[in-house]
Amino acid sequence: MLDLKTINSVLGEFEERGITKETMVDAIEQAMATAYKKEYGKRGQVVRGMLDMDTGTVSFEQVKTIVDDTMVRFPEEGEEELPEAHPHYEREEVVAEGELPRYDAEKHILIEDAKRIKRDAEVGQELIFPLEPQDDFGRIAAQTAKQVVIQKIREAEKLSILDEFGHKKGEIVTGIVQRAERGAIFVDLGRATGIIPYEEQIPGERYRTGERISAYLYAVDEGFRGVYLRLSRSHPRFLTRLFEMEVPELASGAIEVKGLAREPGSRTKIAIASLDPHVDPVGSLVGQRGVRVSTVMAALGGERIDIIEWSEDQAAFIKESLSPATVLDVEIDEEGHRATVTVSEDQQSLAIGRGGQNVRLAAKLTGWNIDIAAVGGESVADSGNAAAVEGASDESVAATEAAEDMDPAVAAGIDPTESESVVTEEAPANNTLSMEEETTQTDDGNESVSDAEEARDEA
Repeated sequence: MLDLKTINSVLGEFEERGITKETMVDAIEQAMATAYKKEYGKRGQVVRGMLDMDTGTVSFEQVKTIVDDTMVRFPEEGEEELPEAHPHYEREEVVAEGELPRYDAEKHILIEDAKRIKRDAEVGQELIFPLEPQDDFGRIAAQTAKQVVIQKIREAEKLSILDEFGHKKGEIVTGIVQRAERGAIFVDLGRATGIIPYEEQIPGERYRTGERISAYLYAVDEGFRGVYLRLSRSHPRFLTRLFEMEVPELASGAIEVKGLAREPGSRTKIAIASLDPHVDPVGSLVGQRGVRVSTVMAALGGERIDIIEWSEDQAAFIKESLSPATVLDVEIDEEGHRATVTVSEDQQSLAIGRGGQNVRLAAKLTGWNIDIAAVGGESVADSGNAAAVEGASDESVAATEAAEDMDPAVAAGIDPTESESVVTEEAPANNTLSMEEETTQTDDGNESVSDAEEARDEA
């Protein structure tokens, strides 16, 4: 007889972990049946246990399947008998494909014999035979029962976690940083642990144990040891989801994201279009006094975000994508899928960006190869002008090559409405800057290049 008070206490604890009472009772019954068979059963027997939750007693029964000569084969004269199994380990008969299993009196009963017991018996049905109740089990049988219960609990908990987090896939989850191991960050999400691989982290970001952190759940994998929740802070969808949490117009569908190009930890360009003529798409994301975009930037560790209004006019879209630089003219070469952008000399370095970042992100966002040319000069990307500001020639060439390496569908001139799906599937770029680049002094010696760019953006 089992202690009902202990059982009910355990059942209550597991229900809090998402494991139902029925699942736990089934695990106990299977464990008791396994222990009974190990201690008192015979090879081939099918034993079931039934727990009475009112009295705490466990009854046992043997199950036999009703068969005929078309479902089993009978041993021929002189055929070797099945080897005896170890008293504590089951050894099942190995049946070749297309061959019938051998008749076993412990788990089979012929239809003729079954009808003597039950008049309306049919082939395929089961007959139940009660077994003598037992309470005293050996050490090995008890250990086996314990292992069965633990295995059933793990399986039930795994299914519960899969069901819970399977619905959260593609959403933002929040947890506590547990530890860092081999570059990966382990995050406590309550009933499960999430993993942020090194390549899915924001470059330069540091995580401390006990710190609260949010990440994008992009995969739920079932492994041998449990459920693995794959998290990311560098995924482009993470930024989109953050904006949806801050911008009601985006969550409701009044505005939509048309494209996104991101270099995690450094800079992002996002193209927005309004489906409602009364809603300003850029203003909605910026918010009053920039509170909405500032909140998203803070969640990303200060990553700079350029919000671009999407346009069906490709020239206008390319012009906007090079923000914060002021563009004078855009020439489109449809055949070569290339755009030549003309800017004033004082805007050339801003259009190219530090390390070619601005033009590179603009090329990813629009899907066009972009060349930057100053007024009265040749195309920087084509001419290799040695006098280009901050080595702009090499930077623009790199940006053009990056655009040419994009998905063939984009290079073929697909409408920018599909740019989001193309860009967001790419592996996030690791664009960390050296200490020398971060602290490069401008001509006046009072501010860095980064500070100068930020001042231009605010202007």
